[in-house]
Amino acid sequence: METAEKILTNAKMPFCPGCGHGVCVRSVSKSLELLGYGPKDVALVSDIGCSGLVDPLFATHTIHGLHGRAPALGVGVALGLNDPNKKVVVIQGDGGATIGLQHILEAARRNIDMTLVVINNLLYGMTGGQMSGLSTNEFKAYKHSDDDAEPYDVVNLAHQSGAAFSVRVNDISNFTNILKEAISTPGFSLVELSSLCTSHGMKKISEMEDFMVAEETFKNKRPVGVSLIRDTCSLLDNFKVLEPRFISTIKDSIGVVIAGSAGGGIQSAATMLAQAGMLSGLHATMKGEYPITVGTGFSVAEVILSKKPINFTGLEKPNVVIAVTDDGWNKVKNRISENSKVYVDEKISTDNLFETKEFLKVGGKKGAILCAIAHWIKESEVFPLEALLKVVEDSKYATALQNAIKSADEL
Repeated sequence: METAEKILTNAKMPFCPGCGHGVCVRSVSKSLELLGYGPKDVALVSDIGCSGLVDPLFATHTIHGLHGRAPALGVGVALGLNDPNKKVVVIQGDGGATIGLQHILEAARRNIDMTLVVINNLLYGMTGGQMSGLSTNEFKAYKHSDDDAEPYDVVNLAHQSGAAFSVRVNDISNFTNILKEAISTPGFSLVELSSLCTSHGMKKISEMEDFMVAEETFKNKRPVGVSLIRDTCSLLDNFKVLEPRFISTIKDSIGVVIAGSAGGGIQSAATMLAQAGMLSGLHATMKGEYPITVGTGFSVAEVILSKKPINFTGLEKPNVVIAVTDDGWNKVKNRISENSKVYVDEKISTDNLFETKEFLKVGGKKGAILCAIAHWIKESEVFPLEALLKVVEDSKYATALQNAIKSADEL
């Protein structure tokens, strides 16, 4: 560990006046400092909600997770670290604990060396005071909630799942001491801290006492869960190195948007274009976008080809837009600028604003996009068409892909 330094930054607390989250944050930082942890010794993972506002408050490594998923991220960090001199601390609210309960149980089951701090103000504070899975029946009655289901006891659940240490603390004066014990306990520890929501709950902690669950502490003597160390090769070892063998005429960089429909080979064609650029001595990036249905709707990909290293993969104003179906065209047509070179299939209605080609007729449904890309390469001469043909020659569909590329000669 490094010499103890301040865990908190000088950032102003972002919480509402009187909110109990500030007390919890200060208690977490104080306990870490008293244990001798410095900012570089701690990886802090936050959740969504009011508890998710803590990131800029900590001078440690910080990771911001999805709602309820912070414990899962913490597990990954802890297993990757596998270092008793470092500490993973996860902070989430009662809403996040409800939404991602399985992640908590899994961390407890495996007894991962991390501490989860659940700040429980008995409600969803950021979205208007709705009840959570940790809201007590008494509090729900006070709020006139229709939810009559029994609340979770996350402390007991963590214990039953195998947590080394799980505790509920209502007394603010005990927060720091209990957190010290939890953080110094090898394995998974969960600390539920009672917190005030002055906007939707109570104004004083004394007013909240009748709605709290009693304090309780559980311990399990178990070995700490660790990741199995396996002697494996790098995933990159399975990739074929693309050594430049062609020459490109690109002086700076070109951004290409490729659009079509699901099942039309858009993503694979974009990958081939990027690889052809690499074979031509260029730096290349490729990223795709498609709906969650995957098998229907649009499919769009962005490819950047550059003479220099690419430090930003965003493509706000594409130099080239290639679209072969209405699905893809409707997704990308608003991205076209006055400097964009546009290639669209003849079946797409463009109000005669752009020249169209028979990509689908010539290349077929599966080969239309490669036909269109080949047409652009030939017309622009960004690099030899042989580079694209070289990319596909080892594919099990090599003949069909080569035919699609060569079909551009018929346009």
